[in-house]
Amino acid sequence: MARTAKKALEELAHRGPNEVLHGDLALVGLPGIVCTPRTGRGLPAVAFGHGWLQSPRRYAALLRHLASWGIVAAAPGTHRGPLASHRLFATDLRTSLDICTGVRLGTGEISVDPGRLAVAGHAMGGGSAVLAAADDARIRSVATFAVTETIPSAIEAAARVQVPGLHLTGGKDLLAPAVANAEPIVRAWGGPVQLRGMKKASHLGFTEGRHWTELVLHGKSEYGTQRRARALLTAFLLRTLTGDRRWDALLEEDISGAEIDREHSRAIAVEDKPAKKSRKRTA
Repeated sequence: MARTAKKALEELAHRGPNEVLHGDLALVGLPGIVCTPRTGRGLPAVAFGHGWLQSPRRYAALLRHLASWGIVAAAPGTHRGPLASHRLFATDLRTSLDICTGVRLGTGEISVDPGRLAVAGHAMGGGSAVLAAADDARIRSVATFAVTETIPSAIEAAARVQVPGLHLTGGKDLLAPAVANAEPIVRAWGGPVQLRGMKKASHLGFTEGRHWTELVLHGKSEYGTQRRARALLTAFLLRTLTGDRRWDALLEEDISGAEIDREHSRAIAVEDKPAKKSRKRTA
């Protein structure tokens, strides 16, 4: 049954029905963390990229939240230094998806459908997610929080991304203002795309807990920002990866504190039943 936008926000901002397992990607050769439902076959999966100088554990509650709604969520912990390589981090996001689809997760009762994969990220991790999607035909959707430009350019790569995109920006973000980062990416986007402005969000509002980078970067952890972001991301991934339309109102309507930029957005509706067959990964 379809929900109103307000009802969908209230439901998706809370944990889902699944128990959650936690794992360490380092056990299979890549630093980072992974969260999964306790059981499930043919699950969707998302690789999430951290922001500049951030730890993937600053997004742990978000990863657990996605897992509670039936989505395997992995976050590589590489390229955390000041001279991070955006290109190589994009490769690590793709490798995280390889691990999700190719390695036995949990106690063997979990499997990921290689035709239901997405990438997402915050700031630098968002830009790297765009780079990853531009070069990997398996990826079915992309989401970013306070995305920043990368080297090579995420703006140029966006033109090669044909799948749905969701981009959330902070109205109080002094490090990644939308006009210089998200808006050019959205204008260049090759597929359906939505841009939302979160007027009270700062650059670090999407991160969890306290961290020394609050001394040198803008903002701090903000519960309201995280609450809206996790609900929107969950609705977007369930819609684009599984065809779940119960949350469409949340994706199609404005909500308090997260309004759609209709000048730059294009409808993000997708096919009702995403194909389950994997598409070949490109170089």
